[in-house]
Amino acid sequence: MSDATLTTRPLTLDDLMEGFGSSKSSSETPAFLRELLQEQQELSAVDQFVCDVESHPGPEQARYYSKLLPATPPGPGQQLAFEVNLDNCSGCKACVTACHSLNGLDESETWRDVGLLIGGTETLPVMQHVTAACHHCLEPACMIACPVNAYEKSPITGIVQHYDDQCFGCQYCTLACPYDVPKYHSAKGIVRKCDMCSNRMSQGEAPACVQACPHEAIAIRVVDVARVRENAEADPFLPAAPEPYLTFPTTTYKTKRTFPRNLLPADYYSISPQHPHWPLIVMLVLTQLSVGAFAIGSLMDEFLSPELMTTLRPLHATAALVLGLLALGASTLHLGRPLYAFRGILGLRHSWLSREILAFGIFAALAIVFAGICWLTSVPGWLTPAWSSRLSASLPGLGWTVSAVGGIGVFCSVMIYVFTKRELWNLDRTLMRFGLTTVQLGIATTWLTLWFAGAVLPQDKVALLFAEIARPLAIAVLAATVSKLAYDAALLRHLATYRNSPLKRSARLIVGVLRPFAFARVATAIVGGVIIPLLFLAESTVPESMTWPATVGICLMWLGCVTGELMERYLFFAAVSSARMPGGVRP
Repeated sequence: MSDATLTTRPLTLDDLMEGFGSSKSSSETPAFLRELLQEQQELSAVDQFVCDVESHPGPEQARYYSKLLPATPPGPGQQLAFEVNLDNCSGCKACVTACHSLNGLDESETWRDVGLLIGGTETLPVMQHVTAACHHCLEPACMIACPVNAYEKSPITGIVQHYDDQCFGCQYCTLACPYDVPKYHSAKGIVRKCDMCSNRMSQGEAPACVQACPHEAIAIRVVDVARVRENAEADPFLPAAPEPYLTFPTTTYKTKRTFPRNLLPADYYSISPQHPHWPLIVMLVLTQLSVGAFAIGSLMDEFLSPELMTTLRPLHATAALVLGLLALGASTLHLGRPLYAFRGILGLRHSWLSREILAFGIFAALAIVFAGICWLTSVPGWLTPAWSSRLSASLPGLGWTVSAVGGIGVFCSVMIYVFTKRELWNLDRTLMRFGLTTVQLGIATTWLTLWFAGAVLPQDKVALLFAEIARPLAIAVLAATVSKLAYDAALLRHLATYRNSPLKRSARLIVGVLRPFAFARVATAIVGGVIIPLLFLAESTVPESMTWPATVGICLMWLGCVTGELMERYLFFAAVSSARMPGGVRP
């Protein structure tokens, strides 16, 4: 018998007897032998499954969803994209459940969400459910922002995929994506997101959401890249959603209906504080403090006598360095997997976070060298006169270099948040906030250095220091604090605007649920940066040496200024607001 016979039908008893060379028919075979041979002819479950798979080369359920998949793969200038038929979406969330189950997500973790748009009139209300997941954008902000290159956009399919093993959990992509797609998993310490079920797609099977939708509201289509860019110019995406020109999302929402002009997300007027990111708060405030302190130290080089600077410079550089290193250490606490922090500069070509990491790394190295030289040249006998003279001559230039590199780091910090396209974090506002913090805390830290100097230096030198710089420093910290408070208060003017803009929502948060933090920010800043400097400027209380009142005043000044800026940076994160994809009704 041929192989074809074996695969097309099971062997009969007569076939077996013929194979053994027996002339007996099946009827003449003993009964027990017939039973054994008959049992052996039956296919096992595994054999039957193999036969079924061979007879149906495609997925078993393909006949139900094949029309929801593209007939051909994308060609040049094309990519795969979700298509959502809003007329068919009922808001049942079967897509959410299927995505959750297939990808093994945690209970509170979702990669696909269903929101709600509402509008119309009392007599003709309109309610529209909207399902959304990753839009696999033409210019993915998550991929551009990632400092470790954990994202990749397929050049063939256009799918934006995240590599979990490469991610170190900085969460920058969650801020950069305007559509809130990447989700941080705190237990795993990484970010995860929808990849259009690329493994299923490669086998000809539909993504879980496509296959689970009972109304065929979700499909996978091939879109033209040029058409996506053209559509972004006309802004035909979704009401009140982030503008498509930000990242050029490829998801298409189609409907045959004409929506009313007042159609808005159900949660459009709901406001809630955002995650504050405390390690980032500490890192930003202290890095700007350190850079400001080094810059003020370089300025004092121009006005103080060389003898006084030789005495003060080591203490000042050490204080600025220690606080700067503390800031860099605090930044690693924000990472989900801090052991992989060394990967942070892999995205140097495109990520502002990688550039910030590199800039502050160089800043820290130069600051250590600068502080070391300050100590070497301040203690007689540690160096030969020739080397001491050479190194002392290099200190002003090296100090300005440290300040300049630190300034580059602060600018990179600014651009990290400007890149997210949030209105509260635009270039002008963020640069002004971070710049004033750098100046104010740099001056306040110089006051702290005077306190250290009063504890370790002879009183005659302390008196000279206070006589030369106490009044200018008091005026400077007062001016910087008042300027910063006035600039922060200017945000509240948006409360009077009619439109519910992102800035108005931020102002509402500050005077609403975040009011305790706003009050603490203003109170501590006024005590540290206004009241105490004014006391120091009074004729009867100008400190001429490190007395106990002066010690208490300087410590309160520094603590008040630093605490005020920590509260300001908390509001910077918690009060930010931006356009978002439609959500549900919130309490």
